[in-house]
Amino acid sequence: MFEQLSGLEERYQELEQLLSDPSVVQNRELYTKYVREHGDLSKIVPVFRTYKQMLDELEESKELLSDSDPEIKALARSEVETLSSEKSKLEEELRTLLVPKDPNDDKNVLLEIRAGTGGEEAALFAGDLFKMYTRYAETMRWKLEIISEHITDSGGFKEIVVLVKGKGAYSHLKYESGTHRVQRVPTTETQGRIHTSAVTVAVLPEVEDVEVHIDPGDLKFDVYRSSGPGGQSVNTTDSAVRVTHLPTGLVVICQDQKSQHKNKAKALTVLRARLYDMEMSQQHDEMSEKRKSQVGSGDRSERIRTYNFPQGRMTDHRIGLTLYKLESIMQGDIREIIDGLSTFYQAQALNNADSAHSA
Repeated sequence: MFEQLSGLEERYQELEQLLSDPSVVQNRELYTKYVREHGDLSKIVPVFRTYKQMLDELEESKELLSDSDPEIKALARSEVETLSSEKSKLEEELRTLLVPKDPNDDKNVLLEIRAGTGGEEAALFAGDLFKMYTRYAETMRWKLEIISEHITDSGGFKEIVVLVKGKGAYSHLKYESGTHRVQRVPTTETQGRIHTSAVTVAVLPEVEDVEVHIDPGDLKFDVYRSSGPGGQSVNTTDSAVRVTHLPTGLVVICQDQKSQHKNKAKALTVLRARLYDMEMSQQHDEMSEKRKSQVGSGDRSERIRTYNFPQGRMTDHRIGLTLYKLESIMQGDIREIIDGLSTFYQAQALNNADSAHSA
């Protein structure tokens, strides 16, 4: 680890020189790249420098343990104990900082919420989840932009796709992918029986053109008039767009905007994200079992969470977290859940990194 950190410190010093080079400053693309890399290393290098200084102090204190003066020896023993404890904490911090960062963490997010089993009740809960994420996004000062939506007659969502724009959106929401189960008495239930329904959530990082190549010849575009609940026309022009990726059969529909051009652009944004996700999933499936256990598996077939309304309980099954504050959770108070998931998967990644290093 020390050797790896020394290499990062050398690169950090090299970047500081490069960022003061006029030729680099004039090259905006290169300058931005180096600034980003320097910013990432600035989280690690100062900690490493503190760690090295502490090692020197610890060595000096250990040398004083053999001093003939009992008072100096006692002070040295106390100093060694303190520094040894701080050394262990810094080593743990450095190990955590060395865990590879998810390259998608800073990206915007395509959040897809779909009603699953449970009919109209599932559609209503899909709407509740959308409100929950909307309110959480507001607390994070993120912006939401609806890509497409299929509203049911009761006001729920058969499907809604939104673009979440904001710093760290993917890092916060990436563990929300999966099946969300709800247990409650539907408004249509006359005998007070509890029903179980399900909603699936997919969280995809927004993907740039350069990250996924799409051959224009592989795309088929269809345009038609937008429709609202019940199928009624909500637009007098053919502005809705359906794009089909012929090689994979992926279909994306966007009808939120009145402009056909804007709907086409949004549809392509969703298509790129889904193709990227498909490619990442295929790569993930080809990895070893050890790699499969690492952060970011995001298996959407997994039932990740249960919302039990009669008990006021939310349980995340992946980390065994149960909270009895369902009302505030549905109002967007999900930071405790997100922090718990991040801590769990970060620890898992750290264990995998340590195992790989020891192997």
